[in-house]
Amino acid sequence: MRRVARARLASQVIRRLRRAGVRDVRYHAATFSVRFTADGEAVPTVLELDGLLADRSGGRRERRARVDRFVAGLLRTPGLPGDWSEARSLLRPVLRGRSLADVEAPIRRPALPFLAEFVVVDQPDTMTYVAADQLAAWGVPADEVFAVARGNLTGAVLQGVADEPVVVQFVDDGDAYWTSHLLLDGWLGRLTEQVGGVPVAFAPERGTLLVTADGSRHLPELFGQAEKVYTTSPRAITPMAYVSDELGHTVPYAAPPGHPLHDCVRRAEAVLAVQEYGRQARLLADAAELLLVDGFRTRAVWARNGPTLLPAADEVLIADTVTPWPKVLPQLHPAADLDPPRWHGTRWPT
Repeated sequence: MRRVARARLASQVIRRLRRAGVRDVRYHAATFSVRFTADGEAVPTVLELDGLLADRSGGRRERRARVDRFVAGLLRTPGLPGDWSEARSLLRPVLRGRSLADVEAPIRRPALPFLAEFVVVDQPDTMTYVAADQLAAWGVPADEVFAVARGNLTGAVLQGVADEPVVVQFVDDGDAYWTSHLLLDGWLGRLTEQVGGVPVAFAPERGTLLVTADGSRHLPELFGQAEKVYTTSPRAITPMAYVSDELGHTVPYAAPPGHPLHDCVRRAEAVLAVQEYGRQARLLADAAELLLVDGFRTRAVWARNGPTLLPAADEVLIADTVTPWPKVLPQLHPAADLDPPRWHGTRWPT
C-alpha cells in the first residue's frame, strides 16, 4: 500500500509539472524522488517527496490543492542560484551511495567505503545537487564548494552528561542534515559525554542518525535496527557503524576476528556492498550479480555466457565451483571509470 501511495503521489507531481510545460520529468522509485529540468536551467532538480507524502491531512481535494501549490512554488523558484554570493549560504554536504542513480554528473569525492560526499543547494522546497558544469558558472573550484558546504552545517552538540551509555537519535526535520555531520572532522568525538563513552554512529537513512557508546549493551541491537531501516527506506545511506579516528576523521567501526561484534560488522559491510553493487548493476549492461551468502560473505557470479563485469567479493562462483577472490583476481583487469570498482573477466578460468 505504501508503494502504491508513493507512486500515486509521484504521478500527481509529474502531471502537474508537465501541465506547466516541464518536459524532462522522471520518477525514481528507489529514492522516492522526481527529477526535472525547468525551462532555462541546465542543471536538473531532484525533488524528494517524503515530506509531501507525510502530510495526508484533509480530503482528496485539499491534498490535490496542496500538490498544486507545491509544484507552483517549485516553478517560481527553480534550479540553482546563478551567482556564487547567493548560492554559498545555501550549500550543504550530503552522504550518499557512490552509485547515485538519479543525478547526472554531480560533483563528488570519496568519503567512506561505498559512500561519497556530494553537495546540494538547500532551498525551501527543493534540494538540487551541484553538477560539475555549475562550478564554471560560479567561478569557484570544487574544493571551495565542498569547504563552504561543510562550513554551513551547524556542528551542534548535545547538552548534558550521560551517567551510563545511552542511545541518542537525531531525527532530521529537513534542515539539520544530521547524517552529514559525520563529514565534519572531530564532530562525532564531541558527543562522548552525551552518550556515555566513545561514540559509535549509524546513518541508515537520510533522516536518521543513531549514536551510542562503544561497549554499550545497546550496540548489538543497533546493528540490527540500522539494517532494518537501511533495507526498507527509499532514502537509505548505510547499515554500517562509524567512529572517529585519532585525527577526528569518521571511519568504519573495526571489529577484528574474536571481537564480539565481528559478525555484526561483517554483515553490515556485506549488506552495503550487495545493495550498492546492485544499484550500479541496474545502470550497466554487463554487470555480474553480487550475492549475500550465509549472512556474512559476498559472492560474485561469473557465468560462462553471462555478465563479465565482476564486483569485488569474498568469493566467486565459476560454474559450480566457488573460488576465493584473491585466486581469481590475477585473471581479471580493472574496468575504467566505475565506482564502486568492477573487473573484466574476459577469459574463462581453467
